[in-house]
Amino acid sequence: MDQTTVKAKLVEVLQTVQSLSGEECPPIDGSTKPVEALPKFTSKVWPVAAGMLGVALGEPLPPEANIFVDEDTKDLMTIDQTVTQVLKILEEQASKKSDESESEAA
Repeated sequence: MDQTTVKAKLVEVLQTVQSLSGEECPPIDGSTKPVEALPKFTSKVWPVAAGMLGVALGEPLPPEANIFVDEDTKDLMTIDQTVTQVLKILEEQASKKSDESESEAA
């Protein structure tokens, strides 16, 4: 999975969420902070968007993962920062699966 794919799917999901919510969707680029820029994109909607992104990528994201706000600083994340976070989560999940497979094989 690469940044371009994740970014394209993320933008697509955010546009869908806004459409389903009956809200306008301003142009989204790498510096857009969805929490700030998208009307009514609140903490109640974030998990739905994250779940939809996981489905779109074919890799589930953990429900507790907040991909729109930095857990440590509480800063709102940009699209590019979210993409980096998602790739990190997917890499960690793949690593865990690999470790589990090796344990089962032993």
